[in-house]
Amino acid sequence: MPAKKILIVDYDVQSLAALVRLFEPYGFEIIEAADGLTAFEKFKSDHPDLVLLEAILPKFHGFDLTRRIHQESKGTVPVVIVTGLYRGPQYRHEALTSFGASDYFEKPYVAEKLVRSVLSLLKEKIEIELDLPHPDSVISYLSEWLKKQGGAPGGQTEN
Repeated sequence: MPAKKILIVDYDVQSLAALVRLFEPYGFEIIEAADGLTAFEKFKSDHPDLVLLEAILPKFHGFDLTRRIHQESKGTVPVVIVTGLYRGPQYRHEALTSFGASDYFEKPYVAEKLVRSVLSLLKEKIEIELDLPHPDSVISYLSEWLKKQGGAPGGQTEN
């Protein structure tokens, strides 16, 4: 199985570097971005398995980016917010319920808790992927079923 990809987004170079150092030992492919617009472009092109982002981002706010990623991925790509500005349970609640974030941490964060959350979210994603049948097997099954039914839906037959 290829290495899981994590997109890490923070406008602050030191915070970005600290997050990258925190997750490098786990063998993830790490993609970096310093603003929300670049992050969204990398999300679309690189298809990360998880996004870790600061709420305050230039060019595309982190909460809006979280909502957009949640919508685009239909909730399949976890987004973890790590912020230094939005403190308090009301922000956490809003991020988790309104924007689709999977977890929320305030800076300074406890590194072990953040790592545990990310690993847990990726494990859940892996378990779901393992439970799903391979698309080729679904197509094969449906093709066989259609043949037994006498053709494709609507009376059309396979060529």
